[in-house]
Amino acid sequence: MKPYVYSRSAKAKTELYDVYQSLEELLSESDFVSVHCPLNDATRGMLDYEKLSLMKPTSYLINTARGAICNEEDLIQILKEKKIAGACLDVQTKEPPDEDSLLWNPGNVFDDNVTLTPHIGWKRVETRQRLIDSVAERIKEFVDGEDILNVVNQ
Repeated sequence: MKPYVYSRSAKAKTELYDVYQSLEELLSESDFVSVHCPLNDATRGMLDYEKLSLMKPTSYLINTARGAICNEEDLIQILKEKKIAGACLDVQTKEPPDEDSLLWNPGNVFDDNVTLTPHIGWKRVETRQRLIDSVAERIKEFVDGEDILNVVNQ
C-alpha cells in the first residue's frame, strides 16, 4: 500500500509517499483516510457532508486528531446512507459522547461499521516518560535562568 498525503502547507513527494494537490482528490481516491491535523478555525468542520461524500463506499475514515475536525452529524448521515464503509474514531467532538449519541450507543445502527476508542495515546509508559523528562528539562531551564522552551503564558 502506498500512502498519499494532503497538506494545507506545501509538501513534496518523497520515496515514502505521494502528495495530492487537493483534499477532494485525496478523499475520492483513498481506501483509508487518516486525519492528523490540529483543530483551528481552518480545520473545524473541515470534513463535512460534502467532503465525506467524495469518499468511496469501500473507504474508511480514521480520526485520531480532534473530534471537531469532522462534522459528526454529517458523518452520522454518511454512515446511515452507507456512503463509506466505516469510521474509526479515537476522538469525538464531545468526550465522552452523550449516552444517546448515535456514535456511542451500543444499540445503534452503526455497530458493524463504527469503532470508538478512548483518546489515550499518551498512556504508554514511553510517552509518559517523555512528558516527565520534558517537564524536568523546563524546570531546569527556569532554575538555571535559561530561555524556557514552549512557554504558554508569560
